[in-house]
Amino acid sequence: MVVVGHGPSGHRLVEALRERDRAGAWRITVIGEERRPAYDRVALTSYLTEDADLAYPAHDDGVTLLTGDPVVAIDRRARTVRTAAGRDVPYDALVLATGSAPFVPPVDGRDLPGVFVYRTIDDLDALRAHCTDLTTSRPQVGGIVVGGGLLGLEAARALQGLGVDTHVVEVAPWLMPRQLDEGGGAMLRRHIEALGITVHAGTPLTRLEAGEDGGVARVVLADGTGIDAGVVVFSAGIRPRDELARGCGLPVGERGGIVVDDTCRTEDPAIWAIGECALVNGQVYGLVAPCFSMAEVAADHLLAAAAGHDSPARFTGADLSTQLKLMGVDVASFGDPFAGPDQGALDVTYTDPVAGIYKRLVVSDDARTLLGGVLVGDASAYPALRARVGAELPGTPEQALFGGTAAPDGDLPGATRICNCNNVTADALRCAIRDDGLTDLAEVKRRTKAGATCGSCVPLVKKILDAELAAAGIEVGKALCEHFDHSRAELFDIVRVRGITTFTELITEHGRGRGCDICKPAVASILASLGRGHILDGEQAALQDTNDHFLANLQKNGTYSVVPRIPGGEITPEKLIVIGEVARDFGLYTKITGGQRIDLFGARVEQLPRIWKRLVDAGFESGHAYGKALRTVKSCVGSTWCRYGVRDSVGMAIRLELRYRGLRAPHKLKAAVSGCARECAEAQSKDFGVIATDKGWNLYVCGNGGMRPRHADLLASDLDDERLVRLIDRFLMFYIRTADRLQRTASWLEALDGGLDYLREVIVDDRLGICAELEAAMERHVGSYTDEWRATLEDPDKLRRFVSFVNAPDVPDPSIVFESERDQIKPVLVAGPRLEVARR
Repeated sequence: MVVVGHGPSGHRLVEALRERDRAGAWRITVIGEERRPAYDRVALTSYLTEDADLAYPAHDDGVTLLTGDPVVAIDRRARTVRTAAGRDVPYDALVLATGSAPFVPPVDGRDLPGVFVYRTIDDLDALRAHCTDLTTSRPQVGGIVVGGGLLGLEAARALQGLGVDTHVVEVAPWLMPRQLDEGGGAMLRRHIEALGITVHAGTPLTRLEAGEDGGVARVVLADGTGIDAGVVVFSAGIRPRDELARGCGLPVGERGGIVVDDTCRTEDPAIWAIGECALVNGQVYGLVAPCFSMAEVAADHLLAAAAGHDSPARFTGADLSTQLKLMGVDVASFGDPFAGPDQGALDVTYTDPVAGIYKRLVVSDDARTLLGGVLVGDASAYPALRARVGAELPGTPEQALFGGTAAPDGDLPGATRICNCNNVTADALRCAIRDDGLTDLAEVKRRTKAGATCGSCVPLVKKILDAELAAAGIEVGKALCEHFDHSRAELFDIVRVRGITTFTELITEHGRGRGCDICKPAVASILASLGRGHILDGEQAALQDTNDHFLANLQKNGTYSVVPRIPGGEITPEKLIVIGEVARDFGLYTKITGGQRIDLFGARVEQLPRIWKRLVDAGFESGHAYGKALRTVKSCVGSTWCRYGVRDSVGMAIRLELRYRGLRAPHKLKAAVSGCARECAEAQSKDFGVIATDKGWNLYVCGNGGMRPRHADLLASDLDDERLVRLIDRFLMFYIRTADRLQRTASWLEALDGGLDYLREVIVDDRLGICAELEAAMERHVGSYTDEWRATLEDPDKLRRFVSFVNAPDVPDPSIVFESERDQIKPVLVAGPRLEVARR
């Protein structure tokens, strides 16, 4: 057998054949046009942004691979293919997996230097080299991506990461028109433009104009808009690579594509076609999932043919659901998102323009069957919703939209397709787990391929695995990630009991591999919670999340915010003057927050030490707005000033904030103290809140604001000052010890077996006998606290990281630009996010 093309489809075909061809019926030769073997085109942009290795696993010794020598002709009578180098390779069966080519509209100037397509690694290497030269000579150069679909937005992300002021031109009225409805496209546009990319929708490109050097210098749109640009990337769709089929007389579609039946066989019984070059039932598929399905079907028929019998495998279409993260924005569509009243469909829509969230479910006219939907800004419900397409909802559409009772456990019907990319059903997963004795997620992914491609179905795969293990009486593992078999809580105890001080020591003794972006920040948090050194000391610095790298919150234009701690919101005139002077002298945007602090925005990274030197000298400390730590303890003015106040809420808020400042936790912590039942400090929406009464203090715990607000629960009442502080000490340390990574107190309480009653038994009644230990741990934190910024300013090694460019430490970032609005600075978004990547 000869396979022409070594992209994802060709690779999957060979993989499927080698797995199933136990008798060795086929000798396989693969001929690839590119000089490198197959690689993951879905993750193409990560090659530019992260230098990712995209290569697929190599084939075994039973496969002959020829690369960099494209096939130029097929002789159907002789059953041979000829390559550009003059090789004649015979075949008994031929599979065309030639993929597709980028569509470049026939506009004037499309052949100018500086015009690229976005399809292969070679394309990306050429684009990077051009942009490097361009940004060196023209720092504010513009770039255009023609096409606002999936790949076009990926190309825009890459172009922005290369330092280019990026524009996207889309002929349709909104972005991603093949996957999103108008509302979803509009919300996505808000997100994309907030990242500094300009979108021109509903306007085609008419021509490209050359500059003095002969390269592209300007593009003109149909509405007359002209945009200066030194680079243009076409990503306006694909066209099937069917020229080999045309050349040997095989039927092709009117708009391209090699005509095949539902077995992926062409008119010639010895020739198959799969992937983006194939036209099945009048349609060409450009997503990885249907291309992989075609490869599986063809493999079954090739093996059946070798054995002298037929196969029932058929390609009958594909689920075009998709989930991805575009420049940090969650986007998903599933089922039929465009069904309307004419198809007997209704829709349920939720829009939050402030949070940038758009959700739309399409349901049957009785609102019981899920038909499809669109999610932008929050796609957490995607795996559960996609699995329910075509099935009856277990609750209302509203519950399905926001989690509720519609989230499936392990009880999905057996035919439900869990992994769309690799066509794995719920029954296939269950059978593999039971028959092969699989007990962890990595084994399931390796054995079944579920979750091994795009990864969007992994949460659902994990649910099914957990359900199967629980049904078999096997304890469900709570491993933090593939590098540790322990949960976060277990790792916390290991670090605490064994006195471990570094990530390397922990993973060497209790894990495997080198770690990942899940376990590294989690362990960094554990080490910080236990006071194992400054977070920027040695190896610790490399473990931290983005904001912790510079002890400041990264903003959308590549600058940082400065947030000094102001306990209880109480501040002297002298300290107010210092903040005002710092904001004035460094030209910072100034805002009073809802947490009774003053935020200063627009600081460049190299300015941070100078800003904090002045603040520290004036007596300020880090407000930890960048960390998973205590943020603020908000307060009203209390009995000192308010005629309704019954206790000194300001004094208690300051006491609590100074006690718990710098306390690292699984997630951020917010608190408040109200001086009376009128609740002006909003204590019942905080992780812990205190409300004064005539008899003492009432303590509320596990409240959260945000997208899913939750009122706090009353843990204890009528407390004196000392008893209140002791209970909060216990509560916080118990949470830090037992919560999962990035788990807020509200979801932690909901996951506790026994809920609030159990928490009360542990914290108030000391049922486990650990309260003295929890209090002692908190005392160690209080006694060892040092301000992170003061310690950083005293350490020359730590200060070396605060530069925009490591090779030019005194040069400010030229892409950071501001304009004025309401007498304050406002960012002009150019290419902020790529700067942080470059610094790291």
